[in-house]
Amino acid sequence: MLYQRSSQLFAEAEKVIPGGVNSPVRAFKGVGGTPIFAKSAKGAYVFDEDNNRYIDYINSWGPMILGHAYQPVVDAVIEKAKLGTSFGMPTELETKIAELAVSMVPNIDKIRFVSSGTEACMSAIRLARGYTKRDKIIKFAGCYHGHSDSFLIQAGSGASTFGTPNSPGVTQGTAKDTLLANFNDVENVKALFDSNKNEIAAIIIEPVAGNMGCIPPNDGFLQALRVLCDEHNSVLIFDEVMTGFRLAKGGVQQLYNVKADIVCYGKVIGGGLPVGAFAARNEIMNHLSPLGSVYQAGTLSGNPLAMAAGYAMLQSLNNDPEVFERLEAKTAYLHKGMDQVLQKNNIQFTINRVGSMISVHFDKNPVYDFTTAKNGDNDSFKKFFHGLLKEGIYIAPSAYETWFVSDALTYKDLDFTIQAVDKVSKQL
Repeated sequence: MLYQRSSQLFAEAEKVIPGGVNSPVRAFKGVGGTPIFAKSAKGAYVFDEDNNRYIDYINSWGPMILGHAYQPVVDAVIEKAKLGTSFGMPTELETKIAELAVSMVPNIDKIRFVSSGTEACMSAIRLARGYTKRDKIIKFAGCYHGHSDSFLIQAGSGASTFGTPNSPGVTQGTAKDTLLANFNDVENVKALFDSNKNEIAAIIIEPVAGNMGCIPPNDGFLQALRVLCDEHNSVLIFDEVMTGFRLAKGGVQQLYNVKADIVCYGKVIGGGLPVGAFAARNEIMNHLSPLGSVYQAGTLSGNPLAMAAGYAMLQSLNNDPEVFERLEAKTAYLHKGMDQVLQKNNIQFTINRVGSMISVHFDKNPVYDFTTAKNGDNDSFKKFFHGLLKEGIYIAPSAYETWFVSDALTYKDLDFTIQAVDKVSKQL
């Protein structure tokens, strides 16, 4: 494939945008080479500025669950734009999408819309702290909750050691209130509670991790976190920015039958437009301004274009309960096919999958947390990524990201992908 136009555009972008991109992973630093610039997309395919076509497994990092340029979403945005793009005032549509979301998700009474997943998680932490009147939070290594200061923390040594910032600009004062735990390690979490009695406001977790590749929770792990939060009067926050309305209509709470206290959303509920949300039962949400004293605001919160797109998307998912079965079946088919060809070609690998999230780790050992995810052979992944790109398949340009399957993918697309994996893996 030729990438002449993309290379030219990247060179131009580097002059006026830091690193040439507005989100770091897009720069291809994790895989090398020059990023491709998207021009358009439709259904299961994205087209670059050199008119190359790719079967897309990023899907804008998850929200295109029904495919790109999904017609009901496009129509809803166009019609709403004709009436005005932003008011800074309440609209009826905000209530309608809120009612629909609350009806689809267990254990929530109220929802507030914001403009990004980062904003949703940041606001959820503030709400948890205001509700519990405590400062500290537990997060998990490898889980990403946006770029808010509280979340950009790396591990210290020992279960009770405070985290340290892993980005300049994050203060030690902020870092001291973030405790880092190991994903799927209940004993590690217990130790943090024991070392910080009556100080922990909340646990925040991607209940199915997507930012260290797809990593499912071990049996009983989420349930154990629920018990610990109950025992210590702490709040359990599920960051379902990736998983919400994707793995099941009611998200991970429904899929694993575990109740969270606060749930964060994004991606799917915007139908591809910038949006996020956080939700909880009345007892917690009523602490939020203007009902309570926990302040949160945003001029573009509930933006009519995002609400129109999100409402069309949620309606489509709510009216088609079989969509999650189709997504599960397609992803399982892809999993089986890749497993067969990678084994045949003597590749050391592990595939993790939950619903329509899947990832290939180049390590034969189980991958169940950030440490084991980092054991993968990144050189093989880089070759794998670029090999698939040349075959017309676009996966995330990082070994630490999940793939997202859309319902627009046909079994012909999946067969083509499996054949490409077979071809590329022979060259690893």
